[in-house]
Amino acid sequence: MAETKPILYSYCTSSCAFRVRIALALKGIDYEYRSVSLLTQEQFGEFMKINPMAQVPALVVNGKTLCQSVSILEFLEEKYPEIPLLPSDPFDRAVVRELVELVNSGIQPLTNNSPVDYHSSDPAAQSAWKEHWTTKGFTALETRLAQTSGKYCFGDQITLVDLVVVPQTVNAFKWNIDMSQYPIISRMYTTLMELEEFKTSSPLEQPDCPSELRK
Repeated sequence: MAETKPILYSYCTSSCAFRVRIALALKGIDYEYRSVSLLTQEQFGEFMKINPMAQVPALVVNGKTLCQSVSILEFLEEKYPEIPLLPSDPFDRAVVRELVELVNSGIQPLTNNSPVDYHSSDPAAQSAWKEHWTTKGFTALETRLAQTSGKYCFGDQITLVDLVVVPQTVNAFKWNIDMSQYPIISRMYTTLMELEEFKTSSPLEQPDCPSELRK
């Protein structure tokens, strides 16, 4: 049976969807973009039949659906290995996955809208919450990157950790986090965002980006 074009359910500002968009771009995979507006809470409608967690991204490949961004990244790495995003050495692969989880488990889920809204409806308290968890995670990440980074987060090869660090840094800028505390993370962000695959995958370049965000 011939393979069909993958379908990515995404929203422009979702950091997790941003990760997957970068991977698809780096691996040169053509796909169909389907927007699920988090702004209008579209994820709580028909989309829940695709992902009961009401979260993006979701990737449909030949009629089968994958949710959770890191699972999608791992799938893409196995199915399309020609442009690898994991090192060949088993220990190095484990280190990359460790760094991925530092962001994926230690920062992103704690600063996502659902826990932030559950924590407080007060904007000041919400900002303090996001700053606390971002600062805690980025402080640890900066320490690890001092040990692992070269041109990119892990040596001189683009790996999965680069794909999670850039979107989380975009969020940090959005939340007015003082990034001068994190010179290595800041350097990684600047270097990576010069690459076409990262630029074209960014929130402002997506077809569903609201006009007010482009200003």
